[in-house]
Amino acid sequence: MEDDAKKLEEGLHKKDDELIKEIVTTSSGQNGGSDVVAHDHEDEERKKVEAVAPLQAKEIKGEEQPVSVVKQKTKRVATLDAFRGLTIVVMILVDDAGGAYARIDHSPWNGCTLADFVMPFFLFIVGVAIALALKKIPKISDAIKKIILRTLKLMFWGIILQGGYSHAPYDLSYGVDMKQIRWFGILQRIALVYFVVALIETVTTKHRPTVLGPGHISIFTAYKWQWIGGLVAFLVYMITTFSLYVPDWSFVVDEKHVSKEFLVKCGMRGHLGPACNAVGYVDRQVWGINHLYTQPVWRRLKACTLSSPSDGPLQKDAPDWCRGPFEPEGLLSSISAILSGVIGIHYGHVLIHFKGHAERLKQWVSMAVVLVIIAIILHFTDAIPINKQLYSFSYVCFTGGAAGLIFSAFYLVIDVWHCRKPFLFLEWIGMNAMLVFVMAAQGIFAAFVNGWYYESKDNNLVNWIQNHVFIDVWHSERLGTLLYVIFAEILFWGVVAGILHKLKIYWKL
Repeated sequence: MEDDAKKLEEGLHKKDDELIKEIVTTSSGQNGGSDVVAHDHEDEERKKVEAVAPLQAKEIKGEEQPVSVVKQKTKRVATLDAFRGLTIVVMILVDDAGGAYARIDHSPWNGCTLADFVMPFFLFIVGVAIALALKKIPKISDAIKKIILRTLKLMFWGIILQGGYSHAPYDLSYGVDMKQIRWFGILQRIALVYFVVALIETVTTKHRPTVLGPGHISIFTAYKWQWIGGLVAFLVYMITTFSLYVPDWSFVVDEKHVSKEFLVKCGMRGHLGPACNAVGYVDRQVWGINHLYTQPVWRRLKACTLSSPSDGPLQKDAPDWCRGPFEPEGLLSSISAILSGVIGIHYGHVLIHFKGHAERLKQWVSMAVVLVIIAIILHFTDAIPINKQLYSFSYVCFTGGAAGLIFSAFYLVIDVWHCRKPFLFLEWIGMNAMLVFVMAAQGIFAAFVNGWYYESKDNNLVNWIQNHVFIDVWHSERLGTLLYVIFAEILFWGVVAGILHKLKIYWKL
């Protein structure tokens, strides 16, 4: 009995399975107990990590115990992939069905529709991913090189896909006049926000705390440099928007092979309307008026078309600015968009430092509610209207709060309650977000299929499926278009992404 008691006190009187369990627990404790593993921009998240805990051989009753090796899979937070997948799905839905259902398309100016959540949701999840990917930085110089390389890749693909070179999916030609190339777009904005937020996260790595101090705001003070960066972006945007003088401007439109010049009268500061805002003025000066988006959503305003909020022919007496170009992913508005990335990286920091589900959700939900309240006050007092085209501060708060609430809801259902199966297709799409974005959202795959036509370019498989399988069957172009997008695009690419996931094939940048 005394020998048994002594062995029990020394931790030797245990069964093999109990000993292995202790090894796993000890190993997890030494790693901080985190259930989130950051990786190099989410590439290493897909790999297994082995936790090896060697035991010194001990003699028990004259027998030598073998060294135990325990293999442990790292636990991946599925919410990240599901949220990213949801964003891609919404993008496909609003891009391809928004023409049939104008209420889900981008708001013509002030206000927020389903389509207006896509960009800030992208930037939010980019911020979360940065926090996890750069949780541990062995060498700062190497991390900076990777950040620059990824930024350049995003810029390159942005110019190819949205600069005018690709005419997918319905125009089978390609190429762009360099006098009219569009320099900024969705991926370029993501690249800018990613570069700034990731760079701040990297260069301030030595100032990161290993343990948070007491108090509810300790998570904010621990990463003060990220918030200072966001504050600088906010001040640059606000000061420029409300103090920059916007003079009159003109542009030329080719109508029926005839060039006609239009003049927009401005001469003011702080204007938040379509014609004379500082956001458009900065882009006209930096990029040049010929390099901006030529079909801005403001054309769907009542002042421009009787078909509002749908797209339609311009009124004969429509203001001149209705025909003008405007860059929805412009430079000044992209500076404001940095705040969306900062909000996202804060959620990532919470995920790293708070281990309990309740603590994480408390931090996330409370911040999201505050952001939404700020946005509602600013919008309904007409102080700063919610506006995606200007990427106004109220828009940042409203969409950031919405992203936080949806992210929290996903986390509760998927990672806390483990109700994962209904969201698997979103996870699959999220794991291959770049592939689905390029092939589906940008129409590259549809353009490839359209390239195999019979006699006429309109007589192709994509149009045949859309018309004969969906529109003709339901006797409704609107409903048929919606069902086509849901089943022939979203569901199809969900299945493809699932197959690629099983084969461990991912598009990495």
